[in-house]
Amino acid sequence: MMKLAKELNLSVSTVSKALLDSYEISAATKQRVIELAKKYNYKPNPFASSLRKGKSKFIAVIIPEVNNNFFSMAMDGIQTLATEKGYDVLVYLTHESQSNEISVLDHLEISHVDGVIMSLCSQTLSFEHIENFNTESHLPLVFFDRIATLDSFPRVITNNYESAFQATMHLFSQKVKSPIYLYTSEWNYINKERHRGFKDAVIQNGLTFTDDFVIKCTEDSEINKSIIHDLLTSEKPPDAIFTSIEKLAINVYEVANELKVKIPDQLKVISFSNLRTASLLAPSLSTITQPAFEMGEQAAKMLFKMIEKKSYKNSNDIISIDSILYLRDSTKSN
Repeated sequence: MMKLAKELNLSVSTVSKALLDSYEISAATKQRVIELAKKYNYKPNPFASSLRKGKSKFIAVIIPEVNNNFFSMAMDGIQTLATEKGYDVLVYLTHESQSNEISVLDHLEISHVDGVIMSLCSQTLSFEHIENFNTESHLPLVFFDRIATLDSFPRVITNNYESAFQATMHLFSQKVKSPIYLYTSEWNYINKERHRGFKDAVIQNGLTFTDDFVIKCTEDSEINKSIIHDLLTSEKPPDAIFTSIEKLAINVYEVANELKVKIPDQLKVISFSNLRTASLLAPSLSTITQPAFEMGEQAAKMLFKMIEKKSYKNSNDIISIDSILYLRDSTKSN
C-alpha cells in the first residue's frame, strides 16, 4: 500500500480508504487508486486491517472429528452465521485426544482469533486446561454438544436424557425384552444423560437394571465389531441394540449381516445419528437426530454476542434444542 501511496503522492490512509470505497474519498481519487492497484495486482490484506481495528475477524472452532455427520452439519451452522458477520472460521480437530485438545488451546492463546466455539473430545476427564486458557487468553468461549460442566461458560445442548428415554420406551413398545446400550465414552455429559435416559426407561418397564445392560466400546471399528459379534453370538443375545453414536449402529448392521441376524425380526436397532442416508439403509435405521445445524448456529450467535458486546462476558447461559425421533424399519415389530 505504501508503494501505491508514494506513486500517487497520496497518504497511506487515503489509499486505504479509497480501496475500501469510503465516502470520504472523491470518485476521481478512488479511480486513480483502483487503476494503479490493478496494474500492480495489489490485494488488500484484510487480516492486517482488522488487527489495526482490534479484531482479527477470525473465530476458532474445536471439534473431535469431521467424519461424523453431526459435526459436519454443526459446522455448516457456524460457518453460515460467521460468513454473515464477515468472519472466517479456523477449524481445529482433536481426533478424540485430550493432549491434542490442550495443544490447540495453547496455540490459540497466542493466535489472533476473536473467540472460540468448542466441543470436547472423548478423553477429556478434567477441565483445568480450559480454565487456564480462559484465564490466560480472556477470549469468549462457547461450548456445544460435548460441554464442560463449568458454570462460567455459555453452552448449547440438546435433550439427551428425554431423547434416550423416549427411544428406549419405543423399543419396549415393540415387544423388546432385553435391550443393550452401546457407548464409547462413559464420562462425558451427553453420554451420562443418554445412559440415564436408557436406564430409567428399562426400570420403568419392570426390569432390574444391571451393568449387563450397557457395554462400552472403543474408537476402533474393528474392535467394536468384535465386541458386537461376541454379543450377538452369546448364549443370551439381545433382541435390541441402542447405540449412542451412528458409527456403532453401522458396526451393528455390518456384524448382523455377517451373522445373518435379521433386522428388525431378530434384532431391533436404534441410534443417535445425523446420518443423511439412515433412511436408505436396509432396513432403514430408526434415529434420534440432533438439531446439529441449529446447535452450531446458536453457538455462533452466542459467541458473536460476546465478541460484539464487551460488557457481555462468559456466563452460564444454556440453550437446549430438542432432538427428533425418526421411527423407521429397524425397530418395527413382527
